[in-house]
Amino acid sequence: MRKTVQLLLVASLCGCVATTPRPDAGDQRVDPIPFSLALEEIVITGIRQHLPDPASARLGRTLAGERTLNGRKEIVVCGFVSSKTAAGGPGGDQAFTARIYPDSASSFELVAMGGASETRRLVDSTCRAAGLPISDSA
Repeated sequence: MRKTVQLLLVASLCGCVATTPRPDAGDQRVDPIPFSLALEEIVITGIRQHLPDPASARLGRTLAGERTLNGRKEIVVCGFVSSKTAAGGPGGDQAFTARIYPDSASSFELVAMGGASETRRLVDSTCRAAGLPISDSA
């Protein structure tokens, strides 16, 4: 009898495990903001640190929005950058997504960047979920 009660007690507690709720699309969406010159400077400076020829970096279509997650304000930036390769040839457009934290001295975090299809899909889906679709595909 005692073992049966203990087993029932343990079984009932198994359902009480705390889980982290998955964020819904509403938590990920941003309020669009203008892509100002100051914001452009922060983005291009941050991206240049990840390119073989930083001086050749040029931003293409770029969108930005802000949100507050877990009490922390952040600006989400999605867009395209082109630059030359290390050999000096054209590198083509690379999709990117980044975060800027205005409350932390506008610290810059590059989330993903690349021209490969896998990276491009990641950037597209991340940006679309934030409400900043940078590609024309659905």
